Parts: sequence; structure tokens; C-alpha cells
Amino acid sequence: MRLLAVILSTTLILPAQQAQPGAPAPAPAQTTTSTAQPAASSGAITKMALVADSTQAPWVGSGAWMRQVFSPGDTRVTIEAPVRLKDYVVDGKLTLSLKAYLDLVVANNTDIAVQRLSIETPKNAIQRAFGVFDPTINSTFGATRATTPATSQLQGAAVVSSLNQPFTLRFQELLPTSTTVFSQLNWTKLGTNDTFSYFNPAYTNTWQMGFTQPLIRNRGAYITKLPITIAKATRQQSDYSIADSVLRLLVTAEGAYWDVVSARENLKVNIAALELAKKSLERTNREIELGATSELERFQPEQNAATAQINVTRTEYQLRGFEDALRRQIGADLDPDVRTLPVVLTEDVTKAPDNTPLEKEQLVQKAMENRPDLKATKLSVDITDLQIKNALNSLKPLLNLNASYQTYGRGGPGYLLGQHVPGGPGNAWDQMFGFDYNTWNFGLTLNLPLRDRANSANLADAAVNKRLAALRERSLQQQVRQDVLNAITSVESSREGVRLAQIAVDYAQKRADADQKRYDLGVINIFFLLSAQNDLTTAQSNLVNQTVNYKRNLLTLQQRLGTLLDDRGIVIQ
Repeated sequence: MRLLAVILSTTLILPAQQAQPGAPAPAPAQTTTSTAQPAASSGAITKMALVADSTQAPWVGSGAWMRQVFSPGDTRVTIEAPVRLKDYVVDGKLTLSLKAYLDLVVANNTDIAVQRLSIETPKNAIQRAFGVFDPTINSTFGATRATTPATSQLQGAAVVSSLNQPFTLRFQELLPTSTTVFSQLNWTKLGTNDTFSYFNPAYTNTWQMGFTQPLIRNRGAYITKLPITIAKATRQQSDYSIADSVLRLLVTAEGAYWDVVSARENLKVNIAALELAKKSLERTNREIELGATSELERFQPEQNAATAQINVTRTEYQLRGFEDALRRQIGADLDPDVRTLPVVLTEDVTKAPDNTPLEKEQLVQKAMENRPDLKATKLSVDITDLQIKNALNSLKPLLNLNASYQTYGRGGPGYLLGQHVPGGPGNAWDQMFGFDYNTWNFGLTLNLPLRDRANSANLADAAVNKRLAALRERSLQQQVRQDVLNAITSVESSREGVRLAQIAVDYAQKRADADQKRYDLGVINIFFLLSAQNDLTTAQSNLVNQTVNYKRNLLTLQQRLGTLLDDRGIVIQ
């Protein structure tokens, strides 16, 4: 019996001290390298000196547990300042290529930091799902003193007085096999003035161990770990959703870059137009002073120069607003040493567009494989399938097998035939571990609902959710195809627009040069020369807009394909 008790206690208690099957093992230390600089985790990080902020659940009594419970720390949040901005300061100017700009966006953008931190919630949900396997210890102690009048001569006193002090200690744990094991120790001390009591005070000890095994509902490791499987799938779905959000934020950030480029190129065009208008006005004024032309010829070049000045002023203010938006994207507005520095963007916009034909079906297939939002939607179908299995399990009858073993011991000082018999609590412990008084118990528990409307409705909801998820997946696939085809059309259209705009600039330049010569020879008046110069300015501005529009449409296509991060060499850690 002693050997049997040791085997049972080892079987029931040791699993609590071992890693559960399916639990995440501690990951070995790894070094992650990336071509993207800086890494996403380098800036815009929030820190909190709160022990509970850790995802590790310490064991009771450990140093980590003591700190978490009794000294949790400060709940104030500290946000790190933007990083590496000063690395790109050259000659007092913030000089950024598109690659450097996007690296700073990933490192310092607050909105991206929000998305990166939000993944912690589904990660914590996985640990929460493992919580069903956490062992528990419950303990109770009480003391009851009672005084009652005797109702029988056999009670040993006219007024029976007693002091009952029970103590209970119970260990319980759910194993991954769906078996619930327990071990319980009961200790009781009973003192009384009853002269017929054999032991006074009487010490009673019982030790019970057993298990409960579901036979139909909740049976097996798969069902027991189903919440963990759902939590892991939900976490992966969150990864895809966050990746899609980051893609959209990067599109917005790069759009801010091209806004500044477009405004600056247009400002150059407008300044050049203003210089031409001023030169024409100066020449007209000299001709009027020399009497070579009428005073009435002054108003057209003056109006043209004023319009050019308005365009320059308007573009300058637009550029200021776009630069402020760009600074916010990289966190430069948070650094007082950098926020006022001029911004220089080095990306070349004069490069001719790539004329490689775009294969529509291949790109659509590529989008189907890479789009993170589509991957998240596909996972929704898998998650609803798991929920259906969980609902089906809840509909099954609850039939549990219960088994337990109990040993008993009793002792204490007493009187036998008027003679005092010495004793104490040790007698009860020796008797209990002597395993002379044993109780074995086996039984079945059945809970069979005659009609289960609630779980039937849960199953119906799960089935509807899966059908909805399948329809949403198909709808999104159609939307992805349409998005890619529209993006391809926009790229091809803007690419052709750049080619035609360049031709228009060439012709406008030739016309302006020719009209300048004709004006110098006196063949035409100032009106035709100013018209040619205005047309040249319009053509140059249109070329800038078409070139930047091509960059934007190409960016949109990369986002629609889900390849923007790879194309830009960005790694989110």
C-alpha cells in the first residue's frame, strides 16, 4: 500500500512541475539581421517600469512573483525620443533619400509604433488560453466552539462543550489529456468535555487523491487545447492585419515624400516662369522708355509677372505644409534640434519610367499570394471552423469517470477503562501513512440535457460565421483583382502621360525659343511671346505632375500587390 501511494502521488503531483505538452518552449537566443536601417524596434518605443507588463507568469513564491505581487512598479509610460535623425543632417540640412526617409518612418512613426505594440494583446491571449493548465492550491482553516445542552445520558456531560478546528489543503490540475487530477489533505482537531470520547482532543487525518476523466464531452487533448489553437490562429490573423495597416501607413508616409518633391519641382518651374516674366517686363519698360513701343503694351507683361509671383507664393506655402507633414512622419517634429532644419530630398524624379510590360494575370496571382488582408480573411475561415468544432463538443452529453483513493488516521490522548492513554497528533499521521484504513471510489457522472437550445444556437452562429467568412474571402479576392487591375491601368496611364508630357515640353520649349527670336526681329508683339512662355511653364508643370503621379501610382500598385515592404527593403521586427 505504501508503494501504491507513492506511485499515485508521483503521477498526480509531478505533472504540475513539468512543462505541459503544447506549451511554448523558451526560444533560444537568436540574432536577427536585417538590411533595413534602422530596425523597427529602434525608436518610438514605450517603456513602463511595471513588473506585470511582462508576459511571463512566475511561479508562486519565486522572486519574480514577489516583485509582481508586492512591488509591481510604476505605471507611468515613457516614450523614447526619435532616433537617428541627426545622422542625416548634412551642412545644417536634413538630407533624405527615399530609402533613408522610409527607414526613419519605420523607426519613429508613432502610428506604426501603435500597430507594432497592438500585437501584444493577441500574444497575451495565447498565455491566457494556457491558463487552464495552471495548477491551483486551495486551503481553508476554521475554528468552531459550540455549547449545547445534552439530550441523552450517553453524551457524557449535562452541557456538551466542543472546539472543532478543521484544516483542508487541496491541489488540483487539468492535464492536457483532459484529465483533472487532485490530491486533498484534511486535518481536524476536536476537543470536548464528553467523558465518553475515546480521544480528547481527537486528531483526524485523511488524504485523498483521484481524477476525473471526461468520456464524451471535453474528451481528449485536441478539445482541451482547442482554445489555445484558436488563440494562436487569432494571433497570426492579427499579424496579417497589422502588416496590412503598416502597408497603408507606409503608403501615406511615402505619399508625403512625393508631395514635397512635387511642390519643390513646381516651385522651381514657377520661379523660372517668374524670371522670364520679369525679363519680359524689363524689356517692355526699356522699349517704352526709348519710344519703340506704346505705353499700352506695359499692362500685359505686368499682369503676367504678377500672376507668376502669385504662383510662386502659393507654391511656397503649399511646400511649407507638405514639409511639416513629412517631419511628422519621421518624428522630426518631436526633436527641437531638427524640427526647424531645412529638408533636402535627394530622390531623382527625372528618371524615365520603366516601360516593361505589366502582366496582369501574373500580378493578380502575386497579389493573391502576398496580400496580408487576404491572408487574414483566409484565417477567419479556419478560426470559424475551430469554433464549429468547439460548439459541436458543447452539444455532447457530459459523462465523466471519477475515481479516488483515501487513507485515514486518528489519534490523540485518551482514557481507556479509567486509565490515561498517552497520544498526540503523531498517532493520526502514523496511522494515515500506515495505509490500514483505505477507501476506494469509482463512479460515473452523467449530465444529459433533454433539449440544449443555447449550445444549438451557438453551433448555428458558428456555421453562419463560417459561411460569412467564406463569402467575405471571395468578395475580397474579387476586390483584390479589381484593385490590381485598376492600379496597373493607372501605372500604364501615368507612364504614357509622362512620355506625352515630355514631348509637350520639348515642343513648348521650341515654340518659346522661336517666338523669342521672332519677337527680337519685330515680327510679333509681346502678347505672342508671353503666351508661348506661359505655355512652356504649363507644360513643365504638367511634366512634374505626371512624373510624380507615376511614382504615386507605382507605389499604389506595390501596395495592392502586398510587396511594398520587400520592394523597399523594409523589415518590421
